[in-house]
Order: sequence, then C-alpha cells, then structure tokens
Amino acid sequence: MGRALALARAFAERAALEAQAADSLAIIVEEWLSNVVEHGGAPASARIVLRLQHAPRQVKVVVTDAGRPFDPRTAVFQGPNPERGGGAGLALIQAWSRIADYSRRRGRNRLVLEMPIT
Repeated sequence: MGRALALARAFAERAALEAQAADSLAIIVEEWLSNVVEHGGAPASARIVLRLQHAPRQVKVVVTDAGRPFDPRTAVFQGPNPERGGGAGLALIQAWSRIADYSRRRGRNRLVLEMPIT
C-alpha cells in the first residue's frame, strides 16, 4: 500500500496537481487498493497493477487485480460502519471520480476511474 501511495504522490508532483487534487488522488488510490486487499479475496502474493495518466482536465486511474469480481458501478453504499470503522471509501471514490469502465477478463478485474482536475 505504501508504494502505491508514494507513486500517487510522486505522480501528482510531476503532473503539478494542486494540493487538493493531489490529496484527493492519494485518497482515491489508497481507498480503492485498501478495498481490493481487504475484501478482494486474492492471494497475498497476487499482483495489483496501478497506472496513472494525466490528461487534460483529468487524471485517469487504472487498477487491475486478481480479486473476486466487483463492479463498483452497481455497488450500493450503506454508509460508514460505526462498529468496525471504515465504510466510507467507496462513497469518497464515487464522489471524487467517475467510474469510466469496469471489466473482468482472464480472472482479473480492471477498473478505470477518471478524476476531474482544474
């Protein structure tokens, strides 16, 4: 997780993102990858691939993983879980980015998020 967060921060710096956009990107990456690790069910040795791309007025985040199939476009957010903590990550991701695509191929999920920037 630490490597992915460092990658997102370095990307934001190279892309000269404003501080708020850089923070949002870091949170989106951290929340999504935390969910993949915690809920995805893939073996600990499974590889998660993260790609970040700066385009006009947006950052594209592409994540592939070997976890269980999970299409976030159809997920229903039920609010934070006060008993165990957490539970707001997917809502933040949906609020700060657009889910541009989800697919499953050869046992891997592929998620494409587009985060608008100014």
